Amino acid sequence: MDTPSRSEHTPSPPDLVTPPGLTSPQTGLAAASAASGRARLGDRLFAGASKGSGILLLVIMAAIAVFLTVRAAVAISANEGNFLTTFEWNANANPPVFGIAVLAYGTVVSSIIAMVIAVPVAVGIALFVSHYAPRRLAQPIAFVIDLLAAVPSIIYGLWGALFLVPHLTGLNLWLDEYLGWTVIFDKTNPSATPRSLFTVGILLAIMILPIITNVTREVFLQVPRAHEEAALALGATRWEVIRMSVLPFGRSGIISASMLGLGRALGETMAVATVLSASPVLTAHLLDAGGGTFAQNIASAFKEANDMGRDALIASGLVLFVITLLVNGAARLIIARHKEYSGANA
Repeated sequence: MDTPSRSEHTPSPPDLVTPPGLTSPQTGLAAASAASGRARLGDRLFAGASKGSGILLLVIMAAIAVFLTVRAAVAISANEGNFLTTFEWNANANPPVFGIAVLAYGTVVSSIIAMVIAVPVAVGIALFVSHYAPRRLAQPIAFVIDLLAAVPSIIYGLWGALFLVPHLTGLNLWLDEYLGWTVIFDKTNPSATPRSLFTVGILLAIMILPIITNVTREVFLQVPRAHEEAALALGATRWEVIRMSVLPFGRSGIISASMLGLGRALGETMAVATVLSASPVLTAHLLDAGGGTFAQNIASAFKEANDMGRDALIASGLVLFVITLLVNGAARLIIARHKEYSGANA
């Protein structure tokens, strides 16, 4: 006896009846498809504008790199000194003799001092504003920090020259007395005015502090509330919540903020030129006057430079350009490496 097929005993599904006021699935799909078709032109325009902006940025960067390289090659080919190791900067001479050893050392050292001072303070302020201070106190503090970020560099330079430098004499003498054995804080001329790389580092730390604080604060405010509440529910203290939930989540943001601050410290010009007593001296005594930075040297020497001197300054600018690219590239690698531990994908 033949077994009836499954289809003979399976009732056919009833026709779907759409209640009044509702849209049937077929009608909804058709409407979504039509809406997608209408929005597709806008999507294409937006995608094209975004891609064009990215390509334009790359073209501008490439044009800057080509310009700096061409002009730098002219100066380096005529240089009678070693561009990387010569301490002297006499690009207007005939033949020109110049090198970036002192400038590279001063730029890196002053930026490191600024970062060592500014980053911990900025993270502490950001944590206080975002997680500890009451709202009526946090908002005025955040407003003042935002205002500090808008102060021009020359104002910081004038304040540093007229106020900061005279008031650092006591600190320099204290460091020389108690930490002079480290060589770094050994001041060879105690009576000299503290127009040194150490003073420049402190001034740069004050200048980059608002940038790092603002970005870090916004990152901390984006921490999922559920993470903090879960830690509190497990019995964690306020500091343990910060350590286990807030700081891991904001690690990439802290690195990004620090790189933004470092970028300004590396390229700061007028404030450094106003405070630093520049000289072609490379010394490990950070409290002694002397030294220089790339940006400060360009600002100070450009007005009196001849054609060869300007090309030499452009060559030093090329080095600063490369250093900035390397720093930002390293920051991107660090962020990508720690992204999976930051909590951003939670």
